Amino acid sequence: MTSLLSQLKTMTTVVADTGDFEAIQQYQPEDATTNPSLLLRAAQMPAYQSLVNSVISEVRHLNLPSDEQMSHCTDRLAVRFGEKILDMIPGRVSTEVDARLSFDKKASIKKAMKLISMYEDAGIGSEKVLIKLASTWEGISAAKELEKRGINTNLTLLFNFTQAAAAADAGVFLISPFVGRILDWYYANDNSLDLKGAHDPGVISVTRIFNYYKQNDYTTVVMGASFRSTEQILELAGCDKLTISPAFLDILSNGRGKIARKLYADKAGEVIETASASEKQFRFELNEDAMTTEKLAEGIRSFVSDQRKLEDWLKNL
Repeated sequence: MTSLLSQLKTMTTVVADTGDFEAIQQYQPEDATTNPSLLLRAAQMPAYQSLVNSVISEVRHLNLPSDEQMSHCTDRLAVRFGEKILDMIPGRVSTEVDARLSFDKKASIKKAMKLISMYEDAGIGSEKVLIKLASTWEGISAAKELEKRGINTNLTLLFNFTQAAAAADAGVFLISPFVGRILDWYYANDNSLDLKGAHDPGVISVTRIFNYYKQNDYTTVVMGASFRSTEQILELAGCDKLTISPAFLDILSNGRGKIARKLYADKAGEVIETASASEKQFRFELNEDAMTTEKLAEGIRSFVSDQRKLEDWLKNL
């Protein structure tokens, strides 16, 4: 019998949630995605020291003002990792905008265009890149503008239906609704509930979003993310895409058994109705959802923290 990973790949596009080149080569995903946390870990690996050193050398020779130098260095590092990843996958790589810009639409667009320009300078077209933005009102608004310019986007730190509906209305290319972090919140707040399998609140959230998109013929891709177990992954078999860490890719590649498809684009269940939300309504609905409010803020803080750690580490090289 084929592995669980091989079976999953027949139902869902598998994306590697890592900046580790060796893991990407081993599991052969279609796409790959990175974030500041993953880049920090990857950049500190001895195997990638020469890549990091070459980026630092390039930036130093540009003689940029000190306040621009580090920003350019981390952007260049993200793009260099993206370049290497694209040498190993047939699809796209997601590169994230600095999370400190999560509430600044104009600055997010400017940063996104800079990243795309860096890729183009390396001979890589924008069709091979997804720009990752936080699913704030400003992030979704920036993504809407970027999509109009032909720059495809990946909305991350997405925890609820309101964010997903707004992203679809904005015409974004892809969303990354989180599964594991939703479960973390429920465990922290009420661990007496049955939160396993189909009762997992993260699984329920992504399933509802997927069904809503398919019912309304949205072209936005749903890519489940942030998993805490292989059970969560298998409960979403049939989702457009799933981004999976190397640890779970390893378990799935060695696992055996029969996978049952759970999600079908042409069998999306009962009709889910919603109306387009204004900015005021969007902010109010997020405020009403304690889990989303807390996890979105926590996620942005975490990415900002790792971005700063990466910068501090680079300063000491």
